This record gives sequence, structure tokens and C-alpha cells, in this order.
Amino acid sequence: MPERSVYEERRIDEERSVAEPRSVDVLVIGAGPTGLAMANCLARLGVSAMIVDAKSGPTRESRALAVQARTMEVYDQLGLAPAMLEELYYAEAIIPGYERTVFRPVALGALGRGITPFPRVHVLEQSRTETILARALEEGGNAVAWNHRLTALEVASPDDQGRPVSVRFDSPDGPVDVRARYCVGADGASSAVRTTLGIAFEGVTNAHTFYVADGLGVRGLSPGHINVRFGARDFLLTFPMGPGGHDRLLGIVRHDDEQTTTSEPAWTPRADPEVVERRVRTTLHDIFAVDYDATAWFATYRVHHRSAVHFRQGPVFLVGDAAHVHSPVGGQGMNTGIQDAHNLACKLADVLAGRATDGYLDRFEAERRPVALRLVSTTDRAFLAVTSDHPLARFLRRRLLPIVATLGTRIVPRLRAASRLFGYVSQTRIHYWMSDEERDLSGGHRGAIVGRRLPWTGENYDCLRSMTWQVHTYARSAAAAARSTAAALGIECHVFESAGATGLGSEEMFLVRPDGFVAAAASGRSATAVFRAALRH
Repeated sequence: MPERSVYEERRIDEERSVAEPRSVDVLVIGAGPTGLAMANCLARLGVSAMIVDAKSGPTRESRALAVQARTMEVYDQLGLAPAMLEELYYAEAIIPGYERTVFRPVALGALGRGITPFPRVHVLEQSRTETILARALEEGGNAVAWNHRLTALEVASPDDQGRPVSVRFDSPDGPVDVRARYCVGADGASSAVRTTLGIAFEGVTNAHTFYVADGLGVRGLSPGHINVRFGARDFLLTFPMGPGGHDRLLGIVRHDDEQTTTSEPAWTPRADPEVVERRVRTTLHDIFAVDYDATAWFATYRVHHRSAVHFRQGPVFLVGDAAHVHSPVGGQGMNTGIQDAHNLACKLADVLAGRATDGYLDRFEAERRPVALRLVSTTDRAFLAVTSDHPLARFLRRRLLPIVATLGTRIVPRLRAASRLFGYVSQTRIHYWMSDEERDLSGGHRGAIVGRRLPWTGENYDCLRSMTWQVHTYARSAAAAARSTAAALGIECHVFESAGATGLGSEEMFLVRPDGFVAAAASGRSATAVFRAALRH
């Protein structure tokens, strides 16, 4: 029998691949921070999943930097907080300023004290975040399938295993077919998943070009702090990356003849980076008195403020930049995507385990899209205020901003509202309606506990690492009732000695979701019925 040629062997392998698609419960397309967080959450929850990416490995040029408190809490649930803390850099304070003038620092840790186990702003390069998350998957036996480019995605009648999503990838070894019950598009602002589904990506593109530079030997900044400098026509935002003047710098590239290009994806590199960088260095020196010795890398991009009109289409979901993109100022983007993933993974696990019906997955869009829309709207307005060339905007930045900033840095830290401000920035104040009925009956009034992340008492977060439904009580007198309720529902019960200053003493018992949000509150004999109704989703 003659030997087969290399080409015949490859053809046979391709046919075998087509004939024998891999089957999984959840397919995650995209291995940036959001996709990797999604896969880690699913692994923690015991869900069969596969994660693929067209890239050859983790990102090298780091765009996202700030790791907010709520994201650190998610990492803690996944058992990854120690690995993150070992590599990240703390920003001790925000230092506002106007051009060369520097104002009083605003200490970040003081604003978040007592709210979270992670009260400061943490700075960690996206590349390091991705490496840690990818390594965790690999150690768990679910390594990322790199170099897998999406070529086809179809939703049809389920196969004999109930998997309606059919996907094909090009890989170094030829085509790869996958069948999945659910598919998650975490493939960025230019999402092939979103485009294939025909989901509109509505919004605007900022008229300016922005730069991001990994500066070495940076001078003229307050070291170890986040620096925010405004100017009549410019602004500068910096993040500390390590000792020796290592800072990440972001700002505007001014081109008098610049034209708006709305078709470009977020973070698009533009032409002549050396010329652009020379212009940026001149602006930094002349306007902000900031200089640096060199850059490890330098890139320019357009900022988009956009959101997908739907985050779910049948068994396919969009998360992270595939669902929404916005300004990097404020350090919200990566954090919002990771919380998308956390929210959706917990819901998928409940459905796949038979604890909830498929309809429960509609709550993902109902909960997360309003968060994204608010974020897109607020960052759009903030960027307009910072970058507008309107004469009035320039006047306000030149004359009013220095006065407001000087007074604000003195007054805000002393106000009771300072902790609320920290809550918004750290994403620890996010609220979800637990159902449409709850929203309608409340008249739009958001409660202080239900629908929010479980308030931290100092001792009640360790139990959240199990990522299960739980009954909590913070009243010793309700311990027996809480245990009885939890037993009737077949879920965990945790009894704590004190609610501290959290407001958790307002009810005898609370039902806590796997993602750490409070689903319901009740007292006495009604708790079992109330919680059972909430568990039915």
C-alpha cells in the first residue's frame, strides 16, 4: 500500500476534525482580561468550557492598568488575589494639577477604608493580568487555545447533546470545529462574534487622537501616585508602574488638520509613531514640565464610546469590549468587563446545573447593560469636558478648574459623600434589579442592601470563595432560623456575630448569590418562602 503524501495526511486530518467537533458547554472566544476571567470563573464553578483566541499569546502592549476594588474582590473569590497582589503596584493617592501647578493629594485608601478589603487603587499591567489568569487556567488543565481565528459561527437546532452553537476556527493544525450550548464573545471592540451576529454597536468616536506611552526615567511627576493634569487644550493622566520613574502616560495628540475617523476600532495604532512621539514629548515638556528618558513602547488610538444594542442573542453573549467601549480615563473599562464575565459565569453555572431555566440568562443583559450605558454616558461627558475645543470649555479649564481643584482636594476627603465617591469609582456601589417586578413595585427606588454587592463587615467575605448560594444572618438570635431556612433550601448557611456599620442588621436573614450580590432579605418564618421564590429566578 503506497504511503500517503503530507497533503493527503493533512486532508484526512481536516476531514476528521470536521467530522468530530469538540463539544463543550460554554465556548469563550477571546482571551483578553475579560475572556480569561470568564474562563476562570467557569472553571471555579465546575463548568465545561473552552477558551480560544486569534492571538499567539497574552497582550504585550498593556492598555488597561487600574484594578479597582470590586475586581480585586472577584479575584479573591477565584483564589487569585494573592497572585495579583504580589505583582501589582499601589497608587497611594491622586495628585491633581493644572499644567505645571500641582495641587494637594487625595489619599485613596482613606476614602475606601471600611468599605472593602482592597481600599486602594491597584495598578497592574494588562499583560501581567492576562499572564496570571492564563497561567491559572493552564494549571487547572484548561489552557487557552491560541492562534484560533474565528471563521464561522452559526446558531441552529441543537445537536443530540443539546448544543445549538456551531463554530469553526482556523488554527495552525487546520480547521477546528466546536459545538457548544452557549458561546461568549469576549473578542474586543472589533468583535468578530458581534459582527457575525449583526448586532449594532451604537455610539460615537471622540474627535481627537490619544496616546499611551510606557515611560522610563520620567521626571516632573509626583512618584508613586496617579497624576491628573489639565490644561487649556491638553490633559495628562499618569499611572505609577514601578520605581525609577516608570510611569504610564496618557494624553491628547494635537493635530490642527486632524480628521475624525469613526470606523477605526478602539486603541488603533496610527501612522508615524516617531513623529507623533516627538510632538508629545514637546507638549509634555512645554505645558506640564514633564520629561522622560525613553519609552518601552508608544501607541496612539481613538477613543470610542459605544455599546451593543443587545448583550444576548439566543445562546450567544457579548462581554467586555465586545459589548461596550469607552474612555480609559477613570480606569473602568477592564474592570467592567471582568464583572460582566463574573456575572454571566455564575448565571450560566446555575442554568447548566439545572438550578435555573434558560430565561434566567436574560437577567445578564438586564443587569449589566444599564451599568455599561451609564459608564459610556459618563465617560463620554467627562471626555467632552476635558478635550472640547470650545472657547467656553477652554476658559473654564483655564480659570475655574484650578480654583475648584484647590478647594475640592481640601474639602472632599472630609465629606461623608467621599466614601460614596469611592464606591462609584471602585465599582462597589453597583446596583441590580433582581427582577422587573421588583423594579416596578419599588417605583425605581434602589434599596441599600438588596441588589447590591454584599457589604463587607471585615469577616464575611471568606465564605464567598465557594461561589454558591448562601443564607447569611448577622443576628445571633436568628441563627437557628437561618440554619433551618438554608437546610430547607439545600444551600449553605453562615452566621456572623456582628453586622458592624454595614446595615446588615436591618433584616434577620439575607440570600446571597454566587457572585456576592444580595438577592433577597427576609425575617422570621417568611424567609424560606421569600428565598425560594428568589432562587426560582
